[in-house]
Amino acid sequence: MIFDRGDMLKLVVGLLLFAGATAFAFTLDNYELQVGTSLAMLCVLCLAWNLVGGYMGYPSFATSTFFGIGAYANAIAQVNGFSTGVAWLAASCVGAVMAILIGVPLLRLKGHYFAIGTIATVEVFREVANNWEWLTGGAVGLNLPIPMGSPEFVGRLFYLAMLGLALLAFLITIAVDRTRFGFGLRCIRQNEQAASMVGIDVFKYKVAAFVLSGALCAATGGIYASMVAFIEPKDAFNLINTIEIPVMVMLGGMGTIFGPLIGGVFYVVLKEFVWANFINWHSGILGLLIVAVIYFLPTGVLGIAWSRLAQRLRGGKRQLKADAARPAP
Repeated sequence: MIFDRGDMLKLVVGLLLFAGATAFAFTLDNYELQVGTSLAMLCVLCLAWNLVGGYMGYPSFATSTFFGIGAYANAIAQVNGFSTGVAWLAASCVGAVMAILIGVPLLRLKGHYFAIGTIATVEVFREVANNWEWLTGGAVGLNLPIPMGSPEFVGRLFYLAMLGLALLAFLITIAVDRTRFGFGLRCIRQNEQAASMVGIDVFKYKVAAFVLSGALCAATGGIYASMVAFIEPKDAFNLINTIEIPVMVMLGGMGTIFGPLIGGVFYVVLKEFVWANFINWHSGILGLLIVAVIYFLPTGVLGIAWSRLAQRLRGGKRQLKADAARPAP
């Protein structure tokens, strides 16, 4: 793994952002902690999706599948007496195992076929959760043990837990971006046959990225289930959420380090603004705004910002060269 100055700057900026968010944990009230926890959760899911959809270029809609698997794995573990920390770890491990079982057949598909296959997994697992009553509680759902402590303590606990998971996902993204693994994923996005010809084990790389993404999503679902202390199929396997996550990443910039974070924050702010000002038409207006943003900003907010910065730098260099070439009076 090789880091240049730009990578170190990204790492430092990211760590400073997370350090600031951690400091806020001791100044925010319960409502603000809940909003911060939800935002951190979206950031984890966006970073997880970016590994498959951004770096590898595979349009996955299985985010809610692994989120729900992690939520139920955590709930079942806690109901059977396991501690919260062990249950979260179990949720992540179950998500990774299920990602292997799902990814091995699905990753042999490409394009629209892969996308449809991942959407189908959300519905399949929701029906499994609905009908496997003795294990999942069926449509009634499962009640989890309520964490001990004051509301302020509990809110701060889950905020820091989700923020810590977001930091882990951010560090994983940086590591992937600067290793042979990330280079291989970008090669797969460009041309799978060419990637195979230069010695990249394409299928192995695809499964590894899918498993890593699934484990992060499942861990997020586990923390979420503990936070709400109740889980049911329609909440755990929510098809709307699995569609919103790719939109957030596209808004920020796919295949980048900060794009998923920027896109998640941008989408949440946009959604809250539309909801507050156009309550009767919020869904339609939000949809039109998202289509407009993606159409006019195909590389995302971060991509446009970097493009304009690069243009200014090139313009500055050309001006310096022109000044140097101009004869002295």
